[in-house]
Amino acid sequence: MQDPALPHTSPEPRISHRHLEVFRALMLSGSATGAAQMLYSSQPTVSRELARMESLLGYALFERAQGRLRPTARALSLWAEVQRSWQGLDRVVEHALALGRPHQARINVLCLPALSHALLPAALARLHAEHGPVAVSVATQEAPLLQEWMAAQRYDLGLAELAEAPPGTRALALPAMDEVAVLPAGHALAARPVLEVADFAGESFVSLARDDPYRQQIDAVFEQAGVQRQLHLETHSAVAVCAMVQHGLGVAIVNPLTARACAGPQLVVRPLAFSIPFQVHALLPLHRPAVAEVQWLVDALAAEVAAVG
Repeated sequence: MQDPALPHTSPEPRISHRHLEVFRALMLSGSATGAAQMLYSSQPTVSRELARMESLLGYALFERAQGRLRPTARALSLWAEVQRSWQGLDRVVEHALALGRPHQARINVLCLPALSHALLPAALARLHAEHGPVAVSVATQEAPLLQEWMAAQRYDLGLAELAEAPPGTRALALPAMDEVAVLPAGHALAARPVLEVADFAGESFVSLARDDPYRQQIDAVFEQAGVQRQLHLETHSAVAVCAMVQHGLGVAIVNPLTARACAGPQLVVRPLAFSIPFQVHALLPLHRPAVAEVQWLVDALAAEVAAVG
């Protein structure tokens, strides 16, 4: 309850957005009739809204002369501000509309470095061929930071090898593939269409790092078969493995995506008679606003993997 000792005050009347719409239409058209046509309204309604606005402001915005409305100095000053505000509103509207156009969508992808080189470019080419340009921002990171960033909902799509989904995400398995052999061009084993475990006996072998799960699977296959290799070189990167093979430093077994990306005059790829499964998983955040075009990219990735497999 208001203190009786204080003077009575009432809420100050406010200019509404409708008043500003009427003012803008009047400035653009120069007459109430023209403003009514712009606003799909009537001339009496526009005149009534203008009179109400001038009453609220306490001063006239227009001088009436021979059926035309001539803006006062105050109206011209207000008009400059209204124009700036309207331009900002137009940008907001345009941005809202642009978000509904596929070529304006932006997909933020986080993936392993090897997949940004061996899988993602071909999948993006497939995506653009089928749907037109879609803006995509690609960041690379190794595990476990990749899992941490996906759990933090920082990206629309993650690409990883491990099947375990980080908290707050779900993992979608892309088609399964098998690891392949990579050989220096001109190597004796390159003459064989398919390589057996025994074919690697005594060969200089470039390995992945000891803590790599695929390295562990590969070593287990050779250990079980009793086949000895010469193990002098190892690295965390499948791309680096292929580069060493290209320079004749040994033979290797890597994932088929990297092998395909690195194949050329200095490196040949051969299938294996035994299976070492390789699979990529798409990680999708559960609590991040969905970008509809992500499904297009997932479909393109699956189609690209299927083509390799």
